[in-house]
Amino acid sequence: MSDRFEEWKPPEIEDGVPTKYNWVVQNKDGLTLGHRTDIGAFSYINAKNGVTIEDEVQIGSHCSIYSVSTIDDKNAPVVLKKNCRIGSHSVVLPGVTIGENTVVGAMSFVNKDLPANSVAYGVPARVVGE
Repeated sequence: MSDRFEEWKPPEIEDGVPTKYNWVVQNKDGLTLGHRTDIGAFSYINAKNGVTIEDEVQIGSHCSIYSVSTIDDKNAPVVLKKNCRIGSHSVVLPGVTIGENTVVGAMSFVNKDLPANSVAYGVPARVVGE
């Protein structure tokens, strides 16, 4: 992890209000935020059914993470395991777990679990390597 996280402090999160880094959480009581996380500007997290972001996770700008879907009525927690990376403009749907150290390419649509130590991208996201 780079030196930019030496002085890391968790951001203040208010429900539906942009953080000082310009990302938004709805249903903040359902969010568990790990240590030394990096969430890009204009990202959106709906934690109604639980979103766990473990330590040292990086999420690019303009990402959307949903634990609830009004289109198919799916309601399930999302888990982003330690040190995973989510590329900019990606979407993570309810019930998905992204494994430890996994990298998700930009503009991906993640609608199923991704294993640890893998690389995945696409619409829908598919594992393409380790």
